[in-house]
Amino acid sequence: MKSAAIVSLFCATGLACGMALASNPNPNPEWDDQWPTLESEFLSGHVQLTSEAKYIKAGESYFSPDGRMVIFQAIEIPAEGEEAGAHYAMYVASVQYDDDRNIIGLGQAGMVSAGNGSANTCGWFHPTDPMRILFGTTITAPSNKDVVGFQRKTSKYSWKFPTEMDIVAGDLSMTYVLSDEATARATKLVEEDPTATPELSMNDIISVPTIKNASPVWEREGYDAEGSWSPDGRYILYTQLEPGSNNGDIWIYDSTDGSHLALITADGYDGGPFFSPDGQSICYRSDRRGDNMLQIFVAALQFDESGKVNGAIETQLTDNEHVNWCPFYTPDGKYLLYATSEQSHGNYEIYAIDSSGEYSMEETPRMRVSQARGFDGLPAFTSDGEWMIWTAQRGATRDGEERPSSQLWAAKVNLDAIDKAYQAQRKAILDKNEADAFENYMPED
Repeated sequence: MKSAAIVSLFCATGLACGMALASNPNPNPEWDDQWPTLESEFLSGHVQLTSEAKYIKAGESYFSPDGRMVIFQAIEIPAEGEEAGAHYAMYVASVQYDDDRNIIGLGQAGMVSAGNGSANTCGWFHPTDPMRILFGTTITAPSNKDVVGFQRKTSKYSWKFPTEMDIVAGDLSMTYVLSDEATARATKLVEEDPTATPELSMNDIISVPTIKNASPVWEREGYDAEGSWSPDGRYILYTQLEPGSNNGDIWIYDSTDGSHLALITADGYDGGPFFSPDGQSICYRSDRRGDNMLQIFVAALQFDESGKVNGAIETQLTDNEHVNWCPFYTPDGKYLLYATSEQSHGNYEIYAIDSSGEYSMEETPRMRVSQARGFDGLPAFTSDGEWMIWTAQRGATRDGEERPSSQLWAAKVNLDAIDKAYQAQRKAILDKNEADAFENYMPED
C-alpha cells in the first residue's frame, strides 16, 4: 500500500510513470544472430523503441515532421488480475536522442485515444503543426455490428473494419509526471521508513503527451480510417467502407471547402494510402484481384484550374503471388519501402521498389532491405531521411511464446546505399534482357 500511495501522490495525472529504455542492438541472438551483419549495408544503429515488458504488441508508427515524437498503436500488458484490451490504443511518445543525434529510445508514452475499449488505428501528425494529430477511432467500444474484415485464408492475422470508425483530430499537450527511477527510489525510501519524505529534483520530472480538443473531422456511416494529411495540410487521404462492405475505396477530403472525392474506386479493398513528399502522387495497397494477395499501386493526382484535386491516374507496381502492403515513400519520393511475403508468410520483410512506375514490372526490381527472422514491415522515415522506424519481431521472447512479439524499432537508414544497390539490380536486369534478346535474335531472310 505504501508503494501505491507514493505513485498516487506523485503521479496524480493517472498516467503511467517512467521512461522507455533502449535495448541492446540484438536482444535475442538465439532467435536470430545474423541480422545485424546482413542489414549493415542499409541499416545501422538499431534500437528497440518499445518493450515486450510494457506492450503485448506495438506497431504502425510515424515520426512527427520535426522528428521529436512518434505516434503508434499498441496493446499494453494489463495489470495483474486485469484483462488485456481487445483493440489497439493510440499512443504518442517523445524521441530521445544522444548528443550525436542518434536515436536511443522513447520517452514515456501517453495514451491519446479513449481508454474505454475503443478500437484505434493509423495515427498521423499534421505536416506544419507537430502538436496536432489525427487517427482512426471508434471513440467507444465497437458494437461488432456489420463488421467485416481482411484475412488471408487460414492466416491468424486479420484486421476488422468497424462501422463506428471515424477519423478524429486533436491537439497534443504535455503532462508532467515522475520518472520510473524516481518512483522506485521514493517507494524504496518509504518502505524502509514510513515517516521519510522523498527528495526530488527537476531531473525526476518527465513530460508525457496527452490530447485535448479531440473530435471527428467529419462524421458519416461506415468505416473511415487510414488517414494522412497532405504535405501542405490541405487534404486528408483516407479509406472508406460502407457498412457491411469489404470493398474499400480511397477518398480525399479537402479542408478548404469540406468536400470529399472518391479517388480510387476499383473492386476490392484499396487502402493504406499516403501522399508523396511533393504532394503530387499517392501510394496504396489493393486487393482488387479478390485473392487477398495485396499489390502495390501509385497514382498521379490530377488538379483542376484552381489547383484542387479532381482525380487520379493509377499505375500498378507489383502483380505477383505475394502479400505486398504498407507502402511508404522515401523522403526524396524516389522509392517505396513496403512489407512483403516474398520470403514467406512467416517472415515478412521490407523491400524497396521504384515509385515512378516508369518501367515495366519485368524491368522493375523488388529489392530486399530488412534481413531478420520474423515480421518486418510498416516502414516510415524522419523527414530528413536519416532514420527509419518500423514494426519488427526481433526482441526478447516472452516465456511460453514461440517468437518475439511485434514491437517498434528504429535504425539509421542509408538511402544512398539503397539507391546504388537498386540501380545495380536494375542494370543487371536490363543487361540480361539485352543479352537474351541478342541470343534469341533471328535475322530475316
